[in-house]
Amino acid sequence: MKISLVGDFPKTKSFNYLLGISILIFLLSLGFGLHGIYTGYRHVYGVTREIPWGILISGYVFFVVTSTGLCIVSSIGHVFGVKSFIPIAKRSVYLSVITLLAGFLVIFFDLENPFRMAIWNIFSPNLTSNIWWMGTFYGVYLFFMSLEFLFLLTEKHKYAKVSGFLGLISGVAAHSNLGAVFGMLHSREFWYGPYMPIYFIASAVASGCTAIIFFTYLGYKVANKKIEESMELALRSVAKLWALILAILMFFTAWKLITSFVGGEGKILVVKEMISGKYAFNFWFFEVILGMLVPFFILLISKFKNLTYMFIASILAFIGIYFMRVDLVVLGQIVSHYFELRVTDFPILFSYTPSLHEVIIVIGAIAFSILTFLIGEGIFKGHKMENH
Repeated sequence: MKISLVGDFPKTKSFNYLLGISILIFLLSLGFGLHGIYTGYRHVYGVTREIPWGILISGYVFFVVTSTGLCIVSSIGHVFGVKSFIPIAKRSVYLSVITLLAGFLVIFFDLENPFRMAIWNIFSPNLTSNIWWMGTFYGVYLFFMSLEFLFLLTEKHKYAKVSGFLGLISGVAAHSNLGAVFGMLHSREFWYGPYMPIYFIASAVASGCTAIIFFTYLGYKVANKKIEESMELALRSVAKLWALILAILMFFTAWKLITSFVGGEGKILVVKEMISGKYAFNFWFFEVILGMLVPFFILLISKFKNLTYMFIASILAFIGIYFMRVDLVVLGQIVSHYFELRVTDFPILFSYTPSLHEVIIVIGAIAFSILTFLIGEGIFKGHKMENH
């Protein structure tokens, strides 16, 4: 078995600085996470009994959604045979693995006893639980994506295609189950409904396109290398797909707001809080403007040719997408369960403020993704794809 590897890391200052900063931030976040485990989450995290899911769950959703999107977009090329997407395949598969691991890292520090979860997930499965199916499918997905990357490295493209297809199926299954975790919670009106699994898949493709453009451009810049014509054409194709998905997401978001106003009283309260209350800035500035509108118009202005514009759009979109995940997770929990019962001893709307520990852990997961990406750029020759 031949694996084409070289330990030829870029000798540029930007690569070394980014690598060093990523290592320091990642180690700092590990310290905060381990301190949280030792001290006790209730002492260092901002979550409460009323709002048990905070920015760590949002971070988990952000990373695994990105991973699934990378898998979906990369499969267009080497699984379904669209030639213009083939140059991005190897790097995208590698990124899908490391972003999934980043998601696992975040959820590791969110669970009070992650080792117990791993053990009893196998020995005491709950087949009626969407969370069990999600975790199991993500484990299968990680296996097939790792296998696919190994086959791509060894240039066994026939086997890579099969494992990539199986990875795609398991990834979409896991991701739709993640959407169902929210969409099948009848007691949370803001989440409940068939919209969530479909929305999660659509937003995954947007996140995947964002990640491909961001990391590919970054990889070439920190190595001080010129982007090949085939790679440039691939990034243009990804940008066109991204623009289409952004338009679909804007359509989804508009109808989500419209239909919410004919929902239950609790759902209307959440939507009003989102568009004109405490979370209005998050929604309008980060989610709508940075996450969808500005990247969409930058892509149109660039005519899908200016890679620098596309890179800037990806940075803004990443910021907006993360706040999109925060809004989704937190807003679904702010209405009291006792609201419809007219219990007056509880506030109608709860509030949540993340702690320093939670913020540092999420930043550390981002640093982990950048760190492992840079290491991959050095070890795997910039993930160049051979013709097949």
